[in-house]
Amino acid sequence: MTKMNIAKSELILGGQKSGKSRRAELLARQWLDAAPDHQAVLIATAQPWDDEMRQRISRHQADRAQRVPGMRTVEEPLALAEAIRQHSNACTLVVVDCLTLWLTNLLMPAENASNSAVPPMDTAQIASLLIAIQDAVGPVVLVGNEIGLGVIPMGREVRAFVDALGRLNQDVASVCERVTLMAAGLPLTLKGAA
Repeated sequence: MTKMNIAKSELILGGQKSGKSRRAELLARQWLDAAPDHQAVLIATAQPWDDEMRQRISRHQADRAQRVPGMRTVEEPLALAEAIRQHSNACTLVVVDCLTLWLTNLLMPAENASNSAVPPMDTAQIASLLIAIQDAVGPVVLVGNEIGLGVIPMGREVRAFVDALGRLNQDVASVCERVTLMAAGLPLTLKGAA
């Protein structure tokens, strides 16, 4: 296992299956192994919208339990800033997986599926999240998708979501000590020391 320096706050971005969650899990495992009083908690933002998502969540839970057996999971699809504040302490590493699903939950809630318009982002929620990251006593690792590298989506709603996620990623990156881009399981440090 390659030893990594754990930053006070790290944003891990990448495409689907790029190794984002694995890097976050590796950081959590190293944190847990570093001292007997260390704890790790994963704040999961996914919601089981359908059978495929329920299976995906179940598979992720089982895999994570094998890779990082000491990490607790807390499900919080909406109140992310509050969850970070609640679980952050000097001995606890908090992993948020993932910002993209959190934004999806905020902008496109399943109960409003008939309304296809993407509402504007609530800047108060973003500001609260940024403050929670900065005020966290222990380390915080945030996982999110970088989806702005592909072709420009044809639908207005999808373009609005891509724009909102890009702004969220920029805002979170601005307050994080380290930003890492994952591709093919390999990390590229964009900000901070590796």
